[in-house]
Amino acid sequence: MFKQLLSKLPRKSSKPDSGGDLSRSSSAPVPSNSGKRTSSSAVFPSTIEPLLPFKDVPNSEKLNLFVSKISLCCVTFDFSDQSKNSIEKDVKRQALLELLDFVGSGSVRFTEPAVLAVCRMCAVNLFRVFPPSYRENDGDDNEPVFDPAWPHLQMVYDLLLKFITSPCLDAKMSKKYLNHGFILRLLDLFDSEDPRERECLKTVLHRLYGKFMVHRPFIRKSMSNTFYRFVFETEKHGGIAELLEVFGSIVSGFALPLKEEHKMFSKSLGSYFQQLTYCVAQFVDKEPKLGSVVVKGLLKFWPVTNSQKEVMFIGEVEEVVEGMSVVEFRKVMVPLFLRVACCVNSCHFQVSERALFLWNNDQIVNLVAHNREAILPIMFAALEKNAENHWNQSVLNLTLNVRKMLCEMDEDLFMSCHARFQEEEAKQCSVIEKRKEKWARLESAASMKPVTGKTAVLV
Repeated sequence: MFKQLLSKLPRKSSKPDSGGDLSRSSSAPVPSNSGKRTSSSAVFPSTIEPLLPFKDVPNSEKLNLFVSKISLCCVTFDFSDQSKNSIEKDVKRQALLELLDFVGSGSVRFTEPAVLAVCRMCAVNLFRVFPPSYRENDGDDNEPVFDPAWPHLQMVYDLLLKFITSPCLDAKMSKKYLNHGFILRLLDLFDSEDPRERECLKTVLHRLYGKFMVHRPFIRKSMSNTFYRFVFETEKHGGIAELLEVFGSIVSGFALPLKEEHKMFSKSLGSYFQQLTYCVAQFVDKEPKLGSVVVKGLLKFWPVTNSQKEVMFIGEVEEVVEGMSVVEFRKVMVPLFLRVACCVNSCHFQVSERALFLWNNDQIVNLVAHNREAILPIMFAALEKNAENHWNQSVLNLTLNVRKMLCEMDEDLFMSCHARFQEEEAKQCSVIEKRKEKWARLESAASMKPVTGKTAVLV
């Protein structure tokens, strides 16, 4: 097809005295098999010349020209070699630009043949199998991989996005072409290593979800299946973070009360933890009763041996508690602040620092103030031990600031906790002294008894 079309483009004559440009006849016969992809002209037969601009045809023929140009764009090229097929690539690029302008103009309502043509063109250009990736799925440490075909792919994505959001597209008519199979292939593309493609896919998927209500349950289920497959099977996926962002925005649009199916959702944790926290926070924001459930789950699986995960968990606790009601907070405040106290006393300065930063959150400080009789006694000992013994100066300064804040919150309760703490310290010192005296007596008795035969000696 491209050979036929290129034969109609004006070319410069090789003779210096030819007197300008020449055009070959537009009535040149079409070869029966040009060697290119045959699906283009065979699937979308059209008598309209695809190189014509839209302004040169009457309104009654514009959809036919649209289908003809879409047919032209069904031919694919190898973009790893930029010098190869450069003229054909430029013709296709120009056709895509014209299609973008036409779809954006909203001048004609799209018919079923037009919808079918766009879906097949997008499938030919976008849907592809990615080569196996041997990169670690740890997010920030990997350099991004950029697809050399991206300038071309971006135009196809832009066309698909404008097409989906166009008021000239009837959702009821087009749902059988933008169907479950199309959506599944689109979700597969989130595994692309090019971050630009994943960003485009986020917008396309979100617009699809917004326009086609009939597909919403299927999209949510398919996204959940992708998450399950990642967690339980592959542990490798390039677009988990982007999918979670889309899922978070979907959750924020849920109607109340939440349906049971909505509540069922909830090695490389750092690469998507922020987006996962956002999703969970959206659930809590929609239904505050879930706050205590989430906090209990976090406490149950607290990563006591992994400092980096501890920092992440403290961050999620802050996000969740910030959206909790006072009633739900009281259900979990004692075990929660027992864990926070342990984190404050952590030898790892980042864990201790992140736990102390909770008091920079006005909502959490407000909840603590309303429940200070239960929380202050738990936190006091941890703060006092930090103030006396912690090695890190930043943690020490933060500890003193939080200690001062709690003192100003309720000075009488603070002094009562201080007196109780001193009593406990005195008791512990007494127990330690008694233990030392007991060991001293045992050592003295052992030293006075003579060693005979094969009697065991404590060294």
